Amino acid sequence: MINSIVKVPRQIQRCVPARSSVIAVFLLLCLAGTTASATPAPWRSLSAAQQEALAPLAQQWDTLQEVQQHRLLKTAKRYAHLTPEQQQRFRDRLTVWSKLTPEQRKAAREKYRAFKKVPTEKREQVKQMVRQDQANKAQQPVSGVPDTPPNSPSSAY
Repeated sequence: MINSIVKVPRQIQRCVPARSSVIAVFLLLCLAGTTASATPAPWRSLSAAQQEALAPLAQQWDTLQEVQQHRLLKTAKRYAHLTPEQQQRFRDRLTVWSKLTPEQRKAAREKYRAFKKVPTEKREQVKQMVRQDQANKAQQPVSGVPDTPPNSPSSAY
């Protein structure tokens, strides 16, 4: 078909099928390599260091998708090089993440993507507001009942 539209020299015509075959074989080899290396790793096959880093996910590890396991294993490699405070923060965040429902995780990912689109200076303002909000929540009474503001109608009684 190409030959009828464009005049292609005979030497190139002979090379095209061979080149296509080489490309096809290369693609097949690449795909075969990916499926072999992308198999999920059972929890018991992880090293002690990996299990320590990923401990909050121990119960659900075997049910995670291969892609998720791979990302987490990459993160676990850096775990040993973190300070004790950073390790604790990592474990805390992983614990919270492991308790989220799939819908909550999806919402968190969407918020993260939206936050990344915000200009840097605005991001810093948002971070400051969140920190301030968290500090205010930490100062609330333990009873779980928020303080009534002095101007509220219920404080007049």
